[in-house]
Amino acid sequence: MNERPATGFAKDIDAMTLARAQRGDMAAFEEIYRCYGRACFQLALRLTGQRQPAEDLVHEAFLKMMDTIVSYRGEAPFGAWFKRLTANLSIDWLRRQRHLADTGAEAIFEQTAAIGPDPAGLVDVDSLLAQLPPRARAIVVLHELEGYTHAELAALFEQSESYSKSILARALKRLHVLAASAASRSQVAS
Repeated sequence: MNERPATGFAKDIDAMTLARAQRGDMAAFEEIYRCYGRACFQLALRLTGQRQPAEDLVHEAFLKMMDTIVSYRGEAPFGAWFKRLTANLSIDWLRRQRHLADTGAEAIFEQTAAIGPDPAGLVDVDSLLAQLPPRARAIVVLHELEGYTHAELAALFEQSESYSKSILARALKRLHVLAASAASRSQVAS
C-alpha cells in the first residue's frame, strides 16, 4: 500500500533537529524553514488574503518560533504547534488591520465581487475565499482546511462557539452560491 508523504504542517521534524534548534543552532532553523516555510506561507495567505502581509507573517512566525522553541515541550506534534503559532499571528495581524471589527452576523456577507470564468470550467477555491470578509475567510480556512474546532475558534476570536458556527454556516452557504455562479458563468462562456 502506497502511503502519501506528509505535507504542510503534518511533516515531522526529527528529534535531533528539534534539539539542535532548541539550543539555537541556525542550521536546524534552516531545516525547519525548509520543512514548514511553504505551509506557513499558504496558511498566512489564506487567512490574510494578501501576498505581502503573508510573506511578512512568515518572517514573524519564524522569528517568534526561534524565540519560543525552547518552551516547546512536545505535547503536540511540532507542526501542529507551529501551525497554531502561525494562525495566531495571522489573526493578530487581521485584528491590527481592523478588518475583524465586529460588524454583526447579518452584515458580514454584504461584500460581493465577481469571479471571472475559469477556462477549464473549474472554480478556484482561493478566488472564492478571497470574496469572503476576513473573519469569515479565516473561520472557513481554520475550520474546514486546518481542522480547528469551534471551541478553538471561539478562543482565537474571543467569541462564543455559536458565533463561529454561525459565521461558518453563512460563509459556506455564500461559497456555495459563489461557486454555482462561477460554474454557470463558465458554462455560458464555453
